[in-house]
Amino acid sequence: MSTAHWSTLPTPIGPFTAVVAADGAVLGSGWTDDPNLLTAVMSPSLRPGDLSRKRDLGEVTAAIRRYHQGELDAVDGIVVRQRSGEFMQQAWDVLRTVPAGKPVTYSDYAALAGRPAAIRAAAAACARNAAALFVPCHRVLRIGGALGGFRWGLQTKRWLLDHEATA
Repeated sequence: MSTAHWSTLPTPIGPFTAVVAADGAVLGSGWTDDPNLLTAVMSPSLRPGDLSRKRDLGEVTAAIRRYHQGELDAVDGIVVRQRSGEFMQQAWDVLRTVPAGKPVTYSDYAALAGRPAAIRAAAAACARNAAALFVPCHRVLRIGGALGGFRWGLQTKRWLLDHEATA
């Protein structure tokens, strides 16, 4: 039975919780104060058997604070662990290369992930992303600039995009 730690931090757009493995890799994260919402979207093979609250998650906590304060690349070097099929894994890795302030469309994202015709699969990769912010699915938009969906709400997605455009 694996143990993971979680912590919730206040941010300008509400509480942000991260769940990390014993080795510090982010397993789940998002704008909530309920770690169970995060474990529910993790791959079953990564779901911790035990969750322990920790005030400070070290590098992860520091990166969350720095990002929200305007240091947009603070989250880039944080290790993230997610599991799924080959395309999802590739899509999540590619998403981490989309620079802050330079959102892409779902079509662009599918092409970057190596399957230009797989627009719905690219959208599904965003929807199934358990590590929001660290895997920045908020940087993917519909053609024409419409926000599309976002697990943490369109108001949060808009704030993140505006934050990245002006920081």
